[in-house]
Amino acid sequence: MHLEIKNLYKSFGDTQVLHGISFEVESGKALGFLGRNGAGKTTTLRILMNLFKQNQGEILLDGKPFKVQEHQIGYLPEERGLYPKKKVIEQLVYFGELRGLGRKKAKENADIWLERLGVTQYRNKKLESLSKGNQQKVQLAETFICDPEIVVLDEPFSGLDPVNAQILKDIIREQIEKKKLVIFSSHQMGYIEEFCKDIALIHHGKVVLQGNLKDIKGNYGMNRLTLKDGKRSMEELKQLLQGEMSSMLQSVETAKEQLIIELQPGRDKREFLQRALDLDLDIEGFGLYEPTLEDIFVEKAGDIA
Repeated sequence: MHLEIKNLYKSFGDTQVLHGISFEVESGKALGFLGRNGAGKTTTLRILMNLFKQNQGEILLDGKPFKVQEHQIGYLPEERGLYPKKKVIEQLVYFGELRGLGRKKAKENADIWLERLGVTQYRNKKLESLSKGNQQKVQLAETFICDPEIVVLDEPFSGLDPVNAQILKDIIREQIEKKKLVIFSSHQMGYIEEFCKDIALIHHGKVVLQGNLKDIKGNYGMNRLTLKDGKRSMEELKQLLQGEMSSMLQSVETAKEQLIIELQPGRDKREFLQRALDLDLDIEGFGLYEPTLEDIFVEKAGDIA
């Protein structure tokens, strides 16, 4: 499947929230959908789920208008939607039936997912009696109960401890391996880097960066190097380079016991290394800088809104 979100605009009253959002997702891949609070992520996902109607733009699946009712979709919203005073199994069966499962199948699937997520013992408990993490696992059971072909996860790791986070990681990998179409939104960049080959970053209702994450990292690191010296402190090394090689340097920053050096446009990395060796440096580490997704996120969306 190939999902296209094309030129979405959305306003609430006089407030324009989305300004022409466009991105694509393919089966068997997870798209990391990123943005700060208020950037428009949830609004975009709710339009995809037909919970909001866009003012302009379209959503296509395999080149045809996307109709939510014709597909099994597992949607985990950031704001949870289960009933706190209802028993876990009752509401899982209810939501399964709403999504087209027969009662028997809904109950079977609910029990499978409760066991998979380690909350079978809460089957007949009211949701409000569970911890936040276990409530999150019940919400995940509801998300996957219909064996969805499209999976939309908005902050799925919220409230999960490391053991339960690992269970969810395994489930997400399974969905990708089964060629499901997965959209994954989180502020926890490590999870995005772990699962997603492609990202779309929105800021103030616009897509400001999208594409293959590996390629994006490569482009951001093109003119940047890392350097570590065994004889000098980071500050001493920084002052030495800024004094002796200032004509080559765009910037020098300290990070994780090494310097991150950005060269002036057109300056050669090999020339920099040769001149660094001429300074009698005790080089313990030298290489191309690969930024983290968090570095990229802050650079593209870090201005004060």
